[in-house]
Amino acid sequence: MQLRPVREPRRTARVPAAVVCLVLGLGLIAGAAAGAWVLRGPDGAPDRTAYTEAATLWHSTPVDTLFPRTLAGEGAGPGGADRAWTRVAVAPDAPCATVLQPQLAAALAPAGCLRVLRATYADATSSSVTTVGMVFMETDTAGMTALHARFTDGGLDEDPDLMPPALAAPGTVAARFGNVQRASWHVKVLTEVPVVVYGVSGFADGRAVPRPQPARQAMAKGQTTAPAQAGLGHEAQGVADRVEKGLRTVVTRATEGPERKEDR
Repeated sequence: MQLRPVREPRRTARVPAAVVCLVLGLGLIAGAAAGAWVLRGPDGAPDRTAYTEAATLWHSTPVDTLFPRTLAGEGAGPGGADRAWTRVAVAPDAPCATVLQPQLAAALAPAGCLRVLRATYADATSSSVTTVGMVFMETDTAGMTALHARFTDGGLDEDPDLMPPALAAPGTVAARFGNVQRASWHVKVLTEVPVVVYGVSGFADGRAVPRPQPARQAMAKGQTTAPAQAGLGHEAQGVADRVEKGLRTVVTRATEGPERKEDR
């Protein structure tokens, strides 16, 4: 089934948080069963961890929390310049095989690829767009550690064949942001949380980029490629880093739990 990006409302429109939550979780209540407690503390109460909580966070957290309407990128641009991004689209959550290209889906499969959440942001000048994604995995610490090693040490995070997909948004500045427009990308496999976070950027004018560069290369000193000169490596990593930071905050709050907060 082809997924249609959800366009952002105009400034005058407001979408109730409850409705937005349904975009990510409608019809997936059964998925909450995957979040059943598997660890218990000394008193027999369920022990919350990032791994037990992540199974439900992807469909129980408001979209504005996972993908804020705006992101502040202080010092995130080339030379430490400040950046700011505005969300232009959010896509419904989707199975990994539906969203990710076959090679990337296959690389993630050993760790149990569960669900993909995506949004697209535009920079303050509307000259570049970046799709950011969170891939929730169904594995344990050992599984994520092994996956991290394969991507980071094994170089899969910079393999063009495993570049994450772009999310176009009809009627927005990202309307022409397809896979051939991808210019730079960043992939990070987390180990504290069973999630893979990625960012992929391109030009908003729809130009094709024949040779995309991994963000690390595009951000290196002395690079003269189009992605490097346009700061698109910084865009991909900057947006991904801030979404990752927000996710970590959500997980921390979830693992504290109501009963732990009462003990303070």
